[in-house]
Amino acid sequence: MSNHSLKLAGAAVALSAAITLATAPVQAADGKEKCYGVSLKGKNDCAAGPGTSCAGTSTVDYQGNAWKLVAKGSCIKMGGTLTAHSGNAKPVPQKAGNKG
Repeated sequence: MSNHSLKLAGAAVALSAAITLATAPVQAADGKEKCYGVSLKGKNDCAAGPGTSCAGTSTVDYQGNAWKLVAKGSCIKMGGTLTAHSGNAKPVPQKAGNKG
């Protein structure tokens, strides 16, 4: 194999590894949960849909298939969802219920 071929093969392996790392799902940390539809354009942590590589790739505010890590138990309260959804409607925070 020529020196040029070896360089091309090495570059291909490095590029493949970089793509794999960039598209690997981020695991929710202890005390955190993935909250869909709450991040602003380009501020998502991951899963921004087809044609995107991951973090920071959401194309609109509140994109339903893009998530942000938030404190566990706070996603639904802030109007997000725990699963991806279509659309990009602004989340509507839940109001605290009356306890009587």
